[in-house]
Amino acid sequence: MEQLKKLFKDYSGQEASSLEELTSSGSNRRYFRIKGGNVSMIGVIGTCREENNAFVKLSGHFVEKGINVPHVLAVSPDSMRYLQEDLGDDQLYKMVSQGRESGEYSTYECRMLFRAMEMLPKIQFKGAQDLDWSVCFPEPAFNERMVMFDLNYFKYCFLKATGLEFSEVKLQDDFEKLRDDIMQDMGDTFMYRDFQARNIMMKDGEPYFIDFQGGRKGPIYYDVASFVWQARSRYPEKLRHELVQTYLKSLRTYMDISEEHFYERLRLFTLFRTLQVLGAYGFRGYF
Repeated sequence: MEQLKKLFKDYSGQEASSLEELTSSGSNRRYFRIKGGNVSMIGVIGTCREENNAFVKLSGHFVEKGINVPHVLAVSPDSMRYLQEDLGDDQLYKMVSQGRESGEYSTYECRMLFRAMEMLPKIQFKGAQDLDWSVCFPEPAFNERMVMFDLNYFKYCFLKATGLEFSEVKLQDDFEKLRDDIMQDMGDTFMYRDFQARNIMMKDGEPYFIDFQGGRKGPIYYDVASFVWQARSRYPEKLRHELVQTYLKSLRTYMDISEEHFYERLRLFTLFRTLQVLGAYGFRGYF
């Protein structure tokens, strides 16, 4: 933290007068709000140099493409710490809490959710333009190995922990069929990987995107499934349909697509993403 304060002073010319640790979800990275004089920044201490580098490089690339992400302001010589723009505290997940708790989303809440979905194709398509995929961590592209990692995550961290009887051989057959089907629709697009309301900040009425360091080349459907079927979001079925329709309208700016084909593929990725989430929550819940 002392090195983070030094980085703050070297960049801003101000002594850090306060340093507040922020809550992080599901990550070993530590986030701090650092203030000094009239300057406020977010300081990050990472545990993996390659992962930090992915965020820094992707942020710079997205800023060049006009995508709303925090600017990276300074990076430590060892690349283990960096300073980024402070976007405030208005996390989209918190701003739609009333709808989530009641199951009925207000017009204001829906408008913010729709705006996030409108901007997703821009990240996927413009974000992919001229991108050096080698900066992506841990892999430059979504691949068969990544699919099997996630499916095995479900098997070992959720299914086995339930104590249910199942045929491991038949399950493996299903996994391999699902993997082969998923790999049919790749595309040269950026897959955010964890596109959800917790990773979106609202600033001046516009969504800004964070925690994209796990992104890579991959299919567009994964991010739609991640957002619309986000765990605990409790979106009513009608709102889910409207979110997908909002995305499709924006998507047509970048490509022509059959709505029937889109929904067919989306169902597959929704299943896959749900299995991955069960594995993640199973691991955190059980272990």
